[in-house]
Amino acid sequence: MDRIDVDKILENKAPRIKRYIPRLVINWLRGLIHEDVLNCAIDNYGDQPPLDFIRGAFKILDINYTVEGLDGLDPNGRYIFASNHPFGGMDGMMLAEAIGSRLGDVRVVINDLLMYMEPLRPIWLPVNKHGRQNSEYARRMREAFEGPLPIMTFPAGLCSRRNKGVVADLEWRKNFIKQAHSTDRQVIPVFVEGRLSNRFYNIANLRKKLGVKFNIEMILLVDEMVRQKGQTFTLRFGKPISREELKQVGNYDEQVVFVRKKAYEMQK
Repeated sequence: MDRIDVDKILENKAPRIKRYIPRLVINWLRGLIHEDVLNCAIDNYGDQPPLDFIRGAFKILDINYTVEGLDGLDPNGRYIFASNHPFGGMDGMMLAEAIGSRLGDVRVVINDLLMYMEPLRPIWLPVNKHGRQNSEYARRMREAFEGPLPIMTFPAGLCSRRNKGVVADLEWRKNFIKQAHSTDRQVIPVFVEGRLSNRFYNIANLRKKLGVKFNIEMILLVDEMVRQKGQTFTLRFGKPISREELKQVGNYDEQVVFVRKKAYEMQK
């Protein structure tokens, strides 16, 4: 089982830049992403199935969550879950465990950086956010949407940001709506309670003001997850929405707005 190694990640994702990064900075990055904590989870639970690994990791992190609205779903139903994205990878893990434990299995659309968590690769559907999509990733995505398993998506693509004092998702993209129609799936809106620290939102907003396109605040997400120690979060699931219901709403853009509104109506 591969352990997390910042050196290898930089070598794979940014080989031309990596050679110029001082060892001091690499060691700082190791601490920032809590390489030791991630590897503790891999060492202790890496040989377990993905959902058991998630449970073990959250046990180490002392993070808990409650679930509302999943009871009564057809275990054989073909669903696309569309959720807000307050935490980055952490909400993907929580929702994967919640859905998978109730419906038997799940696939989750994620940033391909999360593929470095080897124990979770079987349930991940990776998307390359910083380059051309890998043909193998595209094949896995296509087969998953055409297959029987429930699929978890985050239509914003990035975790929530703060704008004028309000923390909310960026604009939702319509790919999940297109997939719902083309692969005959019902859409279930989801809302995850929670937010990140002011530090994260301040850095994100500063980056935007400076015109820096690269999502540098992303390197804080593991640290933000570790900071949630002792917290309990609520995952709320809405009612399934059929393709016929979506068509009555209007075009794809209007359907996206409709589903997003349904998700945020569950905010308390």
